[in-house]
Amino acid sequence: STTYLRRKSSPPSDVPKGSLAVYVGEEGRRFVIPISYLNHPLFQELLKKSEEEFGYTHYGAMHLPCNILVFYRVLERIESEI
Repeated sequence: STTYLRRKSSPPSDVPKGSLAVYVGEEGRRFVIPISYLNHPLFQELLKKSEEEFGYTHYGAMHLPCNILVFYRVLERIESEI
């Protein structure tokens, strides 16, 4: 069973406490993930790629420039280690 949610579009108020929304891939698919995932080394790699593409001072929603299937694999790996 997975602990992340996938939504097409919805207001920010649907993000539970302790979670955040990220937008993934060229299509900008929205995922709501636990904040704790941000500390995982695999997620840190995704953040590094985002910084390289969008810059450190990028404002607004968090976008991750990776393939959605790769993102699913990262989430599954993180979840398996929790």
